[in-house]
Amino acid sequence: MPRPLTFTAGLVALALLLTFPLVFTLPYPRDVMIRIFLYATLATAWNVLAGYCGQISLGHAVFFGTGAYTSTVLVKSLGLTPWAGMLAGAALAVALSQVIGYPVFRLRGHYFAIATIAVGEIVQTFMINWDWVGGARGLFIPIDRTGSLLAFQFRDKQVYYYIALGLLLLALWVTRRIERSRTGYYFRAIREDQDAAASLGIPVARYKQRAMAVSAALTALGGTFYAQYILFIDPESVLPLSLSILICLIAVLGGVGTLWGPLIGAAILVPLGEATRIYLGGTGKAIDLLIYGFLIMVISVVQPGGIMALAQRGRRRTG
Repeated sequence: MPRPLTFTAGLVALALLLTFPLVFTLPYPRDVMIRIFLYATLATAWNVLAGYCGQISLGHAVFFGTGAYTSTVLVKSLGLTPWAGMLAGAALAVALSQVIGYPVFRLRGHYFAIATIAVGEIVQTFMINWDWVGGARGLFIPIDRTGSLLAFQFRDKQVYYYIALGLLLLALWVTRRIERSRTGYYFRAIREDQDAAASLGIPVARYKQRAMAVSAALTALGGTFYAQYILFIDPESVLPLSLSILICLIAVLGGVGTLWGPLIGAAILVPLGEATRIYLGGTGKAIDLLIYGFLIMVISVVQPGGIMALAQRGRRRTG
């Protein structure tokens, strides 16, 4: 599409998203959209590391949980605003990503993915047994009756909607900046061939760590938002392996290594998951999960590049 037409289409889409909560005033459709924005943000963050840099992580729930627990503990222990906790959680997630990345980036391919799974399981087990942060019981976020912006608690889902949309736009903006920068070219070179990239003078280890840091920070922001939206966290809700896999599948369905792929994947999988859970989850004996997995397998077989690659292939044929 020509650039002016693309820009116009983007403005129209943004306008529709901004007016959505004004048209759909019931809580459920707003909640579905909030979850789409949240999971699209998480998948976009994962895509920076895996899609652009080629490092397939299956332990991203660690950073999600870091953001959720950091802000919650700071609110309960020190009375800090969750907005400060969100920044602190992002900073702690970046620091943790560098500690984790130093040993695991020595591995490649499926060995790296397995190592990230192991790290995620270790962190979850540790948090389950750490009573100071609630252990397996979890933590409740203190309820603020005023519903103020400073407390990050609101009586209307409309405010949560716009905050979630803002986080998604931030993640897309960061990804776009990386995509067009020298760092983005280095990421893609590392993804295609690490040895060739190193032979050209690219500091591979340093740029892997940068990708991990950006991805971890954006994921932690989503973790803090989730904690304030649900007002309860525990290791099973913010640190499970299933969350890491879901984040990965959303990006894979939409198209890894693309800007809009994670958003498209979330726009399909989140409503699909909600619909199958409602209509089949109670009496269908997990048929919703079978449909979910079947869709992933079909996309993987028909077009491993995801829906974005499928759309590009169709556009080339018509062109």
